[in-house]
Amino acid sequence: MSLPKICGIETEYGILARGLDITPMTASSLLVNAFSEDGLSLRAWDFADETPAADARGGWRPEADYPEVDVLMSNSVLTNGARYYVDHAHPEVSTPECVSPLQVVLYDRAAEEIIRDSLNRANDRLGSAGELIAHKNNSDGKGNSYGCHENYLVDRSLPFGRLASLVTSHLVTRQVFCGSGKVGVECPREGEPRPPFQISQRADFFEEAVGLETTVRRPIVNTRDEPHADPERYRRLHVIAGDANMSEVATYLKVGTTALLLAVMETLGEDPSATKWPVLLDPVTAVRQVSHDPGLTATVETSRGSASALEVQWILHSIVRRWLDAGAEDPIGGCAEDVMDRWSRVLGWLESGDPRSARWVDWVAKRRIVDGVAARSNLDSDHARLRAVDLQYHDMRIDRNLAARAGLETLVAIEAVREAMTVPPRETRAFFRGECIRRWPDRVVSANWDSIVFDSGEPALQRVPMMDPLKGSRAHVGDLLDSVNDVPSLLAALGSSAVEDVVFDPGW
Repeated sequence: MSLPKICGIETEYGILARGLDITPMTASSLLVNAFSEDGLSLRAWDFADETPAADARGGWRPEADYPEVDVLMSNSVLTNGARYYVDHAHPEVSTPECVSPLQVVLYDRAAEEIIRDSLNRANDRLGSAGELIAHKNNSDGKGNSYGCHENYLVDRSLPFGRLASLVTSHLVTRQVFCGSGKVGVECPREGEPRPPFQISQRADFFEEAVGLETTVRRPIVNTRDEPHADPERYRRLHVIAGDANMSEVATYLKVGTTALLLAVMETLGEDPSATKWPVLLDPVTAVRQVSHDPGLTATVETSRGSASALEVQWILHSIVRRWLDAGAEDPIGGCAEDVMDRWSRVLGWLESGDPRSARWVDWVAKRRIVDGVAARSNLDSDHARLRAVDLQYHDMRIDRNLAARAGLETLVAIEAVREAMTVPPRETRAFFRGECIRRWPDRVVSANWDSIVFDSGEPALQRVPMMDPLKGSRAHVGDLLDSVNDVPSLLAALGSSAVEDVVFDPGW
């Protein structure tokens, strides 16, 4: 039996400070701080349990060259359970823990509105001095890429080597329906054709099949072993091989299909070959081949022979279909059948060239806009104006955002999105995190994914660990929260076994 696939998305936004002589880090801080009413009152992130150099292949790898995080940069936890912070040179929003791909879409959309709200607040304060502009894309056009990362709760008993070997086929080929599209090529290989338009923004930036890094020598499968949960029971698959999507359906399918395949892997037993899984032989080459072929005819080498990305996807779809038909429980919050239906429909549309795919698939929608501009203005395929159109598709200023005019199908109502900006999911520990910050902002010293530190007035600060993502839900702690009026009462009600004193460590 597979675990429920608790999941979430981390999106780094591109940022531009027009008319301002400031660094991207400062611009990002202005944006993050602007989301609070006074610009200063956001809660601090707790770095005590951050272990980015822990490797799932075994041990700690300091040679990973993982950039240090500046703990003094703006770094906050919101009342909806999300994290909003400056990640190096970018503002980033990490959604709270979600129980379904539809819920991920909701909180990813809430993140977009948080960015828009922040832009409005920051630019009001800047006045005529300048303007901050943000884009939900993945590269700056100068050879630099920033990420949209996914996270999935996975059973620790699934060997990581097997997981990595199997999931790579999906991560490489799923871009046919969740790529965001890109004009041109930023990181060409010698002797490689340079297509005028490609499927994915991130594909050209991957250099290894498996590895620990996320900003250099980027791997298709990231090995960071940082579960943010009980490490004896869980691992967190940190997926960095994906584009930031403007299409809600693309986000839904990106998360839903990946989560379903991970659930299948957990139940395969010792012989995954029984499923005839198409394992890629050269994934680093394949990810570029697929991205550089909007015609969807290029083939990649797999353990089952040569196949197109669409053919690989059909095989993976059939594997999940058989698994569900055999009686497997839905591991993605009741969305499994809808994901399967949409997955087959989008593959069929792409296979036949059906124009309906433009309502779900970002790269198809963007390519239609780019081709239209090129045709109307008689522009060459490498014209700078077309790169500007590409960027404008991702512009967070709603009056400039071309994706908003592309006819993309929506899955969540704007009223629900606005509520999700401040209200956490009820089904995960994000509920406890968000509610504590909302109710007692002056008593929450810091928080992270798996704990909250309180100041109850006692000599020592006190930490409440949350090592199970499904504990801390509304069903689990809602009545308890409603029964207390302050933090001391909350800690007393939780009991001494659920609370630990924080011992100050100068290295922390």
